[in-house]
Parts: sequence; C-alpha cells; structure tokens
Amino acid sequence: MVDPPALRVAYFGTPAFAVPTLEALIASRHDVAVVVSQPDRPKGRGHHTAPTATKEVAVAHGIPVWQPERLRDEAFMRQMIGLAPDLGVVAAYGKLLPEALLAIPRLGMINVHGSILPRWRGAAPVHRAVIAGDHETGVTIMRVVKELDAGAMFVIGRRPIGPDETSVEVERDIAMLGARLAVSIVDALAGGRAVETPQPAEGVTYAAKLAKTESAVSWTDAAVRIHNLVRGLQPWPLVAARLAGERVLIHRTALTADRSDAAAGTVVRAEGDRLEAVAGDGAVIRILELQPEGRRVMTARDFLASRRIEPGSAIAPA
Repeated sequence: MVDPPALRVAYFGTPAFAVPTLEALIASRHDVAVVVSQPDRPKGRGHHTAPTATKEVAVAHGIPVWQPERLRDEAFMRQMIGLAPDLGVVAAYGKLLPEALLAIPRLGMINVHGSILPRWRGAAPVHRAVIAGDHETGVTIMRVVKELDAGAMFVIGRRPIGPDETSVEVERDIAMLGARLAVSIVDALAGGRAVETPQPAEGVTYAAKLAKTESAVSWTDAAVRIHNLVRGLQPWPLVAARLAGERVLIHRTALTADRSDAAAGTVVRAEGDRLEAVAGDGAVIRILELQPEGRRVMTARDFLASRRIEPGSAIAPA
C-alpha cells in the first residue's frame, strides 16, 4: 500500500516542552516548513537575550523561524497564507491563536496539551496537576478551536505521578509521550484515518498561569499541601522561605510520619542531613534540597554544615 502524501506542517511552539514534538516531526516523513515561536526574551541573571528552545532546534535543521510579536499582524498572516500549510501543530506556543489563523491550514490545527482533558485546560497543566496532588496526568492530542483547550480529542496518553516527583520530571516525560502521539495523529490525518472525540462536558478545570506570588507558601498549610507546592512550582517560581533571617528557595522536600505540637513554621530538627519543620496540621516536613539566595542548590547537610540553625527557629514565607 502506498503511503499518503507527506503533509506540509507549520509548527507553533516556544519552550523546552515543545522540542520533542518538533524533533519527532522533523524526523518523520512530513515537512516542517516553518517554526513559529514567541520572540526571544532576556533570560538569566545577566538578562541576555537568548533564543527560544524551538528556535535553536529549527536553526540547527535549517528551518525558517518566524517570531511575530502579534499573531494578528497583517504581514505575518500574509506569510502564513503564502506558506499554504496542510496542517498546523501546536505545543506550548504560549498565546491563543486567532480564528483567522486557525482557518489557514487545510486540515486545521492540532495541539499537544499536557493533561488528560478536560481536566487542566490552560497555561500550566502539569504544574497544576502536581500542586493539586493528582496521581495521574498525561497528554492529549486535540483539535485547536477558538475556546481555550476545548477542541475534540484524537488520542490521550497517560502517566502516573509519583508522590515525590516534581513538575519538571513529569513534564519532561509527557513531552516525549506527546511527541510520539502527535506524529501518529499527523500520519492519521494525512491518510484520512484520524478519529475525533468531543471532550466530556463534566470535569472541566483550568490551569492558571503560574505567578511569582505563589512562592510565598504559608507554613500554616498542611504538610502535604506544602510538599505538593514544592513539587509543582518548579522550575519557577519555586517555594521561597525565610529561615534564620536568610531567604532560601526550597527545591526538594519529603513527608515524614512524625508529628509535633510546636507552632506551624517551627524548625524541630536541624542537624546532620535532617532539616525539618512543622506544618499547620502538626505533620513534620523534611527539607532535602534548598538554595540560599544568589547561591547554588545544596543538600540540607551542606546547608547546615555552614550555618547554625537552632531548633525552635522560625521558617516563614519570603
């Protein structure tokens, strides 16, 4: 049997999450005609302008990169019409696509979305799943429509979330899973074999974009809530705390079976590799990795080796 013709694809994606799908499409029989990314932005402590993750991949493969400030820009729309793509593939582009743009590819656009829809529509699905303590997440390949992440679904891939896994680890895995599934759906669309299923009307939740203000976690919260925030607010903005007058970012924690009658936010142990504080429900949470402001990430043992933290000290939001 002869394979159906390869599709001419316009790819929309910006951060690292979008890279595996882009690389998988480049390696497929389909033609990635252009990569559309958000503009390069200043990054890091030096605020130097750096290319987006997808731009780096596209340039390495000789693929044109378009980085419009506004998707409704007339010049950009004329470019896209002139490109005449068969299909648009979207993965974490970072902005809503206008209807006029959605109408340009003859087969429409599909999206690699990092959740099991209709749960966690929106900007930060992986982070919100981890913060909520979900035991499972995944990726949905779906049709892009005007309403946010509400299009019909082609396929769902599932992945369990371990109790100590961070959003970085989970997102990395589902990005790879999404890449494999996306190429299979592009193949199915090329052959006229793709099947779309409407999303259920029940169970819709929204994953709001992360905000820096979420760093200031209250130690009056339950230990599991704090632990899930530490896992989910990664790689940014991270949970921030003030410990013995020093601002630190908390990278890893663990729940313990211990309990304490001390007030919420009290350090109950600070020796060896044990840096532990009590949460609002009386449960003790262990800090495994943390980062003093302006310093490297270190283990609790390394942190305590160069500081004297007395039991009874306060740990507070920062």
